[in-house]
Order: sequence, then structure tokens, then C-alpha cells
Amino acid sequence: MMNTKKSKIALLLAASAFSMALTGCGSDGKDGPDGNPGNPGGEPAGTITKLNLDITKVSYENGAPIVTVFATNEADMPVVGLANLEIKKALQLIPEGATGPGNSANWQQLGSTKTFVDKKNGYYEFSFGTFDADKKFNTQLTQRFNVVSAAGTLPDGTTVPVAEMVEDFDGQGNAPLYTKNIVSHEVCTSCHVEGEKIYHQATEVETCISCHTQEFADGRGKPHVAFSHLIHNVHNANKAWGKNNKVPEVAQNIVQDNCQACHVESDMLSEANNWSRIPTMEVCTSCHVGIDFAAGKGHSTQLDNSNCIACHSSETTKQIHTSKKADKKAVIAQLGMEATLVAKDDNTAVLSVAILDKDGKAIDAATVQNQIKRLETITNVGPNFPIMGYNPSPVSGYKKVTKDLIKNGLLESGVTIVEGKFTFTTPALPFGAEGTDTDTAFSFIGLEVCNTGSTLTACTTDSTTTSMKAEMAFGTKSGKAPSMRHVNSVEFGTCQSCHGETFELHKGYHAGFVMTEQLSHTQDANGKPIVGVDGCVACHTPDGTYSPANRGALELKVHKTHVDKAYGLIGGNCASCHNDFNLDSFKKKGALNTAATASDDATKPGYSTPIAATCTTCHTVGSQYMVHTKEQLESYGAIIDGEYSEANAAAQSETCFYCHKPTPTDHTQVKM
Repeated sequence: MMNTKKSKIALLLAASAFSMALTGCGSDGKDGPDGNPGNPGGEPAGTITKLNLDITKVSYENGAPIVTVFATNEADMPVVGLANLEIKKALQLIPEGATGPGNSANWQQLGSTKTFVDKKNGYYEFSFGTFDADKKFNTQLTQRFNVVSAAGTLPDGTTVPVAEMVEDFDGQGNAPLYTKNIVSHEVCTSCHVEGEKIYHQATEVETCISCHTQEFADGRGKPHVAFSHLIHNVHNANKAWGKNNKVPEVAQNIVQDNCQACHVESDMLSEANNWSRIPTMEVCTSCHVGIDFAAGKGHSTQLDNSNCIACHSSETTKQIHTSKKADKKAVIAQLGMEATLVAKDDNTAVLSVAILDKDGKAIDAATVQNQIKRLETITNVGPNFPIMGYNPSPVSGYKKVTKDLIKNGLLESGVTIVEGKFTFTTPALPFGAEGTDTDTAFSFIGLEVCNTGSTLTACTTDSTTTSMKAEMAFGTKSGKAPSMRHVNSVEFGTCQSCHGETFELHKGYHAGFVMTEQLSHTQDANGKPIVGVDGCVACHTPDGTYSPANRGALELKVHKTHVDKAYGLIGGNCASCHNDFNLDSFKKKGALNTAATASDDATKPGYSTPIAATCTTCHTVGSQYMVHTKEQLESYGAIIDGEYSEANAAAQSETCFYCHKPTPTDHTQVKM
């Protein structure tokens, strides 16, 4: 990440050196022994699990910089003997308008160097050769140095992980007076896991920018690879590109055309509003397709950026690109829900849904009925191991109860308004005995409303709609406290950090919902909501979802989705989602659907014991990442793709955790 301050370590070492210099004389007034010239060192690092790099000094000699880099390990011990260290890029920032009227400030690449002197104390001094006459370091401009150390080993065989950093300076080696910092590295890492490879090895936004300059793109005749154009292409679906012209749907599904997902203002970003202040053809055409400026197609004829600001003022540009999120937030804030689920003697349950105003007070549901596109409910039994399937379950024969209370502003059959609340009575549910998980029924409720801008409106066939906060309701046949699913493996806030507070999940297939605190069903010791995923298992049951081959059970679906589609974001890093692994939760689970057909009976779907099922969602049996064969796993009590009754009976016989003790930071951990 870009640094603007000198290394505290370097300053401490410098202070230490000064202190030693003052105390170098003995008590008898004679000179003490000679010290080591140059920077101080210390005991070098013996192990390196993390490599830290910092530029401690930049000076100039004959117009070329001398750059000193300090390398330490995770314990702040100096690293000596790096061989794969280089300044990947040296750049300077050409000011706004200098390359043409209306053009934004752009980085100019000056060169790179692998020429350095290892000072044998953690310091490495880089020097540059000569540059083309038109590419001299201009000490009046902001300078940038991108330092990279590829993974490798020290001369003694110590392994060294990859590391990178970018730091900006003025032309005298001090903190820069100006730099082009529009989006922060921290915003990127809210989705992209720190240190994980994205496309190239580079993982820091400043490193990406240092290579993908406008100059680099123009030189290759590929304007789309300039960072300001490329990064928008990657995060929106308006333009087909890449392999087989496939749109990068993962990023689009997360960002959902919300500019503010990335453009977050901060006191640390002096140029956070640059994107709206300096509109250019290069940036705008990354999202707005079908425009040929030179031919006057889709826009008035324009050959350069000189007149962009004449029509596209900063205020107008910002309003247009932020109004979508602002409107959505305003709509979401206007209505909420509160629900109850009460079991009856005949095993049915009465679900009542109250509509709340912006202050959280119940209102007469009839007053907003015509503004509701869809009010959808899904009811199941047994939060920890639901027994009502997406289709009829092998264990109970029951199918989850799905019911739209409202559709297109109209009450559905069997739904009434009682005391201002939408009310529906479910069919008989397969309740179990008191004290069991199946004593509890639970309903997940989604609300989709019609709106024009930020105003709720009566629904028409072509209305714009917004998914709202979801709601949960629990009810028991016994009348005792409900059973609830564990929530201490993943905090819902972790999901929200990537998906955002206005991310609409499942909209289109369902009423959809946004990821907010409304899914909370309990509190921690401080009264803070702990947000769980009970609502998800109402549909994502152990029996899967619409296809028996898609591993639709929640325990499998979330892993499959984030491996198949989002591996480039999280890089297989469990801790990017998990704050803990509640291994005891498997004690409350049975067989999970893992295949379209059982291995020994093609007429039946295949089920696996829960631990093995979860692991094999990411790890292929018998691969280098799971050395166990199917036979070995079954010798340890697991069942892989067997019949339901067999796998469910063996669910608590797996011995995986006798050896494996996975944690979020090391899910491969083994304790014998």
C-alpha cells in the first residue's frame, strides 16, 4: 500500500545509531572502538513469513535517483540477502492538462532497475542508468517508485514470500505535495484478499496503476488497458470483453453498477472527487458503450477532452453516478417488517407480517399494499438441519412451504389482513418433539417494493423495484424457546463488507433482500446483533435446491459459489469470510445432497456425510489437495455419494476431526 511516512523502524534505528555515537567514548575520555559505517543493522531475520518493504531515503545524483529500501520480516528484524528485489517501475506524475486540454493527470513511466547494493543490514541501495532525453526525472513533479520482491530463497535457503509496495515523493525525496489517489487500496481489499494474486502477481491498486498508465496503453495501441478504462470494464457488464467476450459477471454481481462501491471519499484521498471533476473520453467509454466520438456516433463529434467539462460539470456527473445508490438507500429506509410465527394444535402455523414505517412503528398494511411488488415467505422446520426439502425431502416427505402474500400489489389466495397485518396459515408442518431441533419452525420473508427514484409508487407491469430488508420469524410447537442455527462461524457483517448495504441478493428469482442487520436473530454479551444465515437454509436445505447435482445445501453452496466464481477475490482464504469454525455444528447435521445419483443406485440422488460433503465441495477426492481416496474416507466413517438412509445414519460416525483441526487461518491443520 502506498506510504507517505518514513519507516518508524528506520527512524528508531537512526536514533539508536545517534545514541551509540554519543556513547562511543569510554569513561576514561578515550575514543571507543570503531563502529560500522552507514545504517545500523542488527541480528538478521532467521525466518520470514511476511516480508515488509519500505523506502527510507531518496536522493539524486546527476539527475537520477538513488533509492534506499529497507526490508524486514514480520518481527521487524532486518532481512539480508534478497536476490529477487527490484524497482519494477519508476514514474512521475504529469500534471492535469499537460498532455492536452481536458486530460487528467497521468503517470509517466521512466524505467526500472534491478541494480542495487545489499548493505548486509536490511538496507538495499538502488541506482538507475540513463534515460531517454524526453524521459528525464523532473524534480518539479511527484515521483513514484514501485518496489517488488518476487518469492524465492535467501542464500542460506530461507524461503521468502512475495512482497510489493509503492511510495510517492516530491523531487527532493520528501512527502509529495500532490498525488493522484482517487481510490484507496483498502477499498479494493474489502473484496480482494490482501496479498492474493488477482491477474498478475500485483495485488495493490497503486501497483496496478503504475503499470497500466495511459502512456503504456497508447504505446501498445490498446486504449482499453489504461487503468482508468480497464478498471471500469472489469467492474461493469455493459461491455463484453475478455476470453470469449465473456462479461466478468462476478464483479458486476457484487458491484451492481454502484460507483460508490469503489469511489469512497476519505480524508486520506486528496483526489477522491477527481473522477467527477475531470471527465474524459477514455474513462466514460468504459461503461457507456456504443459511442464513437470521432464519428459523432452516440455523442457529438469530439476529437479530444477539451470540451467535456463544458457540458458534464462535476456536480452533474457526480449526481448522475451516485443517485442510483442514494435512491435505493432512501427507499430501503422507508419500510421495514416485523413477523411472528405461532404454531397451532393441528401442526399448522399462523404467520403474521407487520409493515413498519421509517421510525420502526407498525402501520396498516393496506395503506402500502399497492406499492408492494412481492411479499414472499419461505417456511421450514429445524433451523440446524431443515427437514423440509426444496423438493419433497427423503427424510420427511415434506417440501418447504413457499407463499407469496402479495404479488403486484394484490393479496394472494389464503392471505388476509388481520389487525393491520398480512396473515397466512401454513399447511401442517412436520414438527418434532419438545427439545429437538424440529420443535422449531422458521419463516424467511422478503419484500420487494415499487419506486420511482426515492419515492414509493403504485406497482405497474414496468415499475422499477427495490428489494428491502428481510425478516425472520421463529415459532415452536411446544411454546418453548426456539432452536436456532449457530451464527459464530461467519458474521453477516463480513458478507456485507464485500457485497455492500444495498446489494440485492436473489432479486429476480425471488423478492430479493439486502444484506442488513434485519437477519439478526440473537445478540452478543454487549447487546450487539450477531447476524446469522437461518433465512438461507429455509431454501438451501440439506436436500439441495432445484437440481440434485448443484450442491445446493447451504454448507456446500456458499463454498461452491465462492470457489467457482469468486476464487480470484478470496484466493481460497477461509479467513476472508470465516471469523471462526464452529466444528461442533456438524453434530447437529445429517446427510447432505452431493450428487445427482448415488454411486450404487442410479435411481436415487447421492448423499454424503456432512463433514466430507463440506470438504469435497472445494477439494476433489483423491486430488493433490485431498490425498484421501473415496475408499479411505469411507474407512474413516464417511459416506461419499451414497444413498440418503446410509449417509444419514453415518452422519455422526465420521472421524475426520480426530486428525484434522481446521481453523480459518489454517484449514489444513492436522493434529495427531
